[in-house]
Amino acid sequence: MRLHGLRSKTIDSYSRTLRRVAGHFDRCPDDLSPDDLKGYFAALLEQYSWSTIKVDLCSLQFFHRYVLDREMEWIKIIRPPRVRSLPDVPTREEVHRLINTVRKLRYRIFLLVVYSLGLRIGEGLALEVADIDGSQRRVHIRDGKGGKDRYVPIPVLTLQAMRRFWTTHRHPRLLFPSPAGSQIIVRITSAPMDASGVQAALRAARLECGIEKRLTVHSLRHAYATHLLEQGMDLRLIQSLLGHSHSNTTARYAHITQVVRDHTGDRIETLLNGFQLRWAEES
Repeated sequence: MRLHGLRSKTIDSYSRTLRRVAGHFDRCPDDLSPDDLKGYFAALLEQYSWSTIKVDLCSLQFFHRYVLDREMEWIKIIRPPRVRSLPDVPTREEVHRLINTVRKLRYRIFLLVVYSLGLRIGEGLALEVADIDGSQRRVHIRDGKGGKDRYVPIPVLTLQAMRRFWTTHRHPRLLFPSPAGSQIIVRITSAPMDASGVQAALRAARLECGIEKRLTVHSLRHAYATHLLEQGMDLRLIQSLLGHSHSNTTARYAHITQVVRDHTGDRIETLLNGFQLRWAEES
């Protein structure tokens, strides 16, 4: 897998699949018959989504093609449905309420950063102090999905919040270090915050706000794109900010509004107009 240039997350996912298949049959999965695999995938559908099924298909195909050196003819019987579902997207007002309802300051700042920069959760957790260029008001997003780097502009309020938050821990490298342990431990840790804690904080805030939409941290990235479209930003520019390889991926947001092709770069500032970030910490 490394020789084929697969990324670490893909390697972990493919390895998990092979462990799951081996565990299901209690033997090495190198001699499974088509009937064995039909039964396996039928059972898998009872517990997992089609997205998981597709990952298992890809990993088993890779295993057969490049490890066992043979093709999988039986794979033609598996036809995952083509689903083009649209995500729930919070309004600007809902996003502002959600962020300020979060109790822990570190999660509050993190969600502000994810929303106002349009980041994936992993990109936000990996942010380093050196990635923040205050003089040019931009952030260097490194090693994003597909191994791509990109620059994204940063609103003034977000830059100020990041700087002020950093003074609460003064980690020499990480912007969001793991909070476990004493101040000294936090300052020398090599691990960022845990993603599950961020998701739990957003879920609790959503319930407290009485918002019925199905929202996760990734919903804030959807909101970033949708709200910029509503402000009239060009779809191709949003594609660049999100780090999408294909315009079709970004185009799914176009159903929200009629895009006005206006290239004024200050529109990102409007995401946080009128927003006052609450700094008080709650236990």
